[in-house]
Amino acid sequence: MTNDIAFVFIVLGVMIALFVSDRIRLDLVAIMGMLVLMLSGILTPAEAVAGFGDTTVLLIAALMVVGDGLFQTGVAAWIGQRLGQIAGNNERRILVTLMIPVAVLSAFISSTGTVAIMLPIAVNLARRAGLSPSRLLLPLAYAALAGGMLTLVGTPPNLIAADALVAAGRPPLGFFSFSPIGGLVVIAITLVIVLFGHWLLPARVAPVTSETRGPTLAELAAEYRLTEGLAQVRVAADSPLTGLTLAEARLHSRYGVTVVGIRRWPANRPAPGPARAVTAATRVLADDLLDVIGDEAAVAALCRAERLIPQAPRPDLPFGPDLPVMEVALTPRSRFIGQTVVASELRQLFGVTVLGARRLGQPLAGDPTHETLRFGDTLLVAGPPARLEAIVRDQRTFGDLAVVALPRDLAVSGGRLSRRALLAIAIMLAMLVVMAGGWLPTVTVALVAAVAMVITGCVPLSDIYRRLSWESLVLIAAMLPMATALTKTGGATLIANELATALGAFSPLVVLAGVFIITSFLSQFISNTATAVLMMPIALGIAQQLGLAPEPLVITAAIAASTAFATPIASPVNTLVLVPGGYRFADYARAGIPLQVVVLMICLLVAPLIFPW
Repeated sequence: MTNDIAFVFIVLGVMIALFVSDRIRLDLVAIMGMLVLMLSGILTPAEAVAGFGDTTVLLIAALMVVGDGLFQTGVAAWIGQRLGQIAGNNERRILVTLMIPVAVLSAFISSTGTVAIMLPIAVNLARRAGLSPSRLLLPLAYAALAGGMLTLVGTPPNLIAADALVAAGRPPLGFFSFSPIGGLVVIAITLVIVLFGHWLLPARVAPVTSETRGPTLAELAAEYRLTEGLAQVRVAADSPLTGLTLAEARLHSRYGVTVVGIRRWPANRPAPGPARAVTAATRVLADDLLDVIGDEAAVAALCRAERLIPQAPRPDLPFGPDLPVMEVALTPRSRFIGQTVVASELRQLFGVTVLGARRLGQPLAGDPTHETLRFGDTLLVAGPPARLEAIVRDQRTFGDLAVVALPRDLAVSGGRLSRRALLAIAIMLAMLVVMAGGWLPTVTVALVAAVAMVITGCVPLSDIYRRLSWESLVLIAAMLPMATALTKTGGATLIANELATALGAFSPLVVLAGVFIITSFLSQFISNTATAVLMMPIALGIAQQLGLAPEPLVITAAIAASTAFATPIASPVNTLVLVPGGYRFADYARAGIPLQVVVLMICLLVAPLIFPW
């Protein structure tokens, strides 16, 4: 082993450790690794930044725009709601109705976006059938991951594999080259879940039937620890707040107290009226009762300064049906990541009040409105039904917030597809037909489709740069130089030689199994994109050392990179369902490892048949 190879291995090991620790953003880790390789002289500046002009990065960016067109025009939500209407109440029928269409949808658009669309629909299906949501949400995530295996554009590892084969001088892969294996994977995973889900899937969350109250504040108070800071105050007749709107009062920025409900209590009435939802435009009147959340010192300071009268503590939460609540989760592309609740101005944007926040199922300590938000954080928001319904209806919010739990009796009909929705469908179908026909380069077709989405208004031009998943794009572009460094220094060849020596005495199927196991293991802790970038030169090297055709190994590595089934951090879709499903870390391993074994068996049986050695 040369010094250069040892240095690249050290850099790679540090990067993987940082990926697993999740202390630094993935894209920043990749850029730091790229810079180290460039400053050390392992790569030239041109080699180090070549990934940012790679056609794979451009292709993925264009496909993000096309997929976003389906979200913003309401196509994906319309499909999801139609599925909810035909699923019925039988658990197995619901699973099949949910998993197969989700897999098909994920073959063409982002798996994370698909799960964001389908998550509240799956929760509602569970409620209607009297099932625990945890029986449906993990299968939802697995179906979305498996769906990416169906087409060339379904997931980044497929595109990276195709690019690696072309760079190695092999014939390009077709649009449906992955479909035979991916189709079998989708069918097999669905069958395993349907037949053995009773043993594999937990029931962590209690079933909620249509007769049971929905996610009200009272039911979620313990989970979000709202009772620890809940208080009631009455507005004195001479209070400076009288006549001001909540936006004008700025109680949170001035005192750290949030008004979450209001009760009108005119002096001539013996009792206050019912609790009402508040917005930034809600005006405070004399004698109003305000339901507020804040620590004891902050509430006391508010009362002294604004002449408010503290009320006797109540044993329960004084919120009624006029103040519905909803849980939302931050998606990987959310603009609110890295901001606090206050800075994100959710009340001004959506007319809702943030009551609490949780991270990985645990309430955030202290004042959650001043915590920096991360991907996967769930927020409990309250507001008028019309405001909550607007969040569900507005497809643009799916890039920022995934609806985890809908309020009770909040019915949002799918309606008819709009003209722009039909245009988005036509653009996507035309793109798929041209890609499948191979008449133009894939990246060219995707870029034309993306531009068409913008020109037709399916994706507003002002939204493109905000809604692209820059973290994913930069991660791919900055990881590609690591593959170059492994190849240039001989590191990939060294790993390939060692694996070939260790496994070469056995049949090619054993080699194939070794590649799958290593790739699948890495994908449980680092992104499937980074895993694919690292494994492709190794798979090509093993094929060269053993004199085998590289296609079976490369295709298997791409499939294995998408088997992120066994940990909640393996993929954004796994993280999205963690909290609403009430899952534990071990739940993913119990269900995911058997599914990984099933996918391994499919690859061993099918890959050499479709792509001969």
